[in-house]
Amino acid sequence: MLRSLALATAIVFGGVIATPVFAQNAAQAPASSQAPVQVAQAIVDQLGNAIDGHQAELKKDQEKLISVIDDVFLPHFDIDYASILVLGQHAREASPEQRERFAKAFYNSITHRYAEGLINYTRGRVKVLPFSGDLNDKRTVVRTQVVLDDGKTVSVDYAFRKSHSGDWKAYDVIIEGISYVTNYRNQVDAEIRKVGIDKLISNLETQGSKALETLEKEGKATQ
Repeated sequence: MLRSLALATAIVFGGVIATPVFAQNAAQAPASSQAPVQVAQAIVDQLGNAIDGHQAELKKDQEKLISVIDDVFLPHFDIDYASILVLGQHAREASPEQRERFAKAFYNSITHRYAEGLINYTRGRVKVLPFSGDLNDKRTVVRTQVVLDDGKTVSVDYAFRKSHSGDWKAYDVIIEGISYVTNYRNQVDAEIRKVGIDKLISNLETQGSKALETLEKEGKATQ
């Protein structure tokens, strides 16, 4: 199950990435006019176009893959809001500079941690499910299914919120009921209590994805 969740997480972070670097869907409407489910579907389609046929190229050049993510990930994901949620109660204690540094370092660590998983992305692996119910004017959830290598499916939900500019941005990913924000918030809380927020930020800035791996291992050890 842990292996399946790890693979799903890698693909999930790809699922919220749309990239015009290799291909562009010209039929897309402006992001501000798209409903969350339309944003998710367009993103998944573009990712398939972007990765398909370029796996070998991107596998040899991770920084190029990271640049692809940087170009298109941030416009669709509210990393500042997500990082505040991950910091939890410590967000109130942190200075604006600390919050900014944490958001940048955490985002960088996440992208490097899961970027390689995008190499295994294949067209049709992510299915965006039809939206049901009333659309809340501020927050909503888009549901998808990820097909793993063994044919099993993993339920993945994206939590969206409407930004001040009026466009919808994802801020949380829930895999089989496990929230990425909640998961990392617990790990970050434990680490801050142990070493302090400045040390945590420094570790993320200097160690990147390795710092996340350490948090994950320590989190599993305490479960």
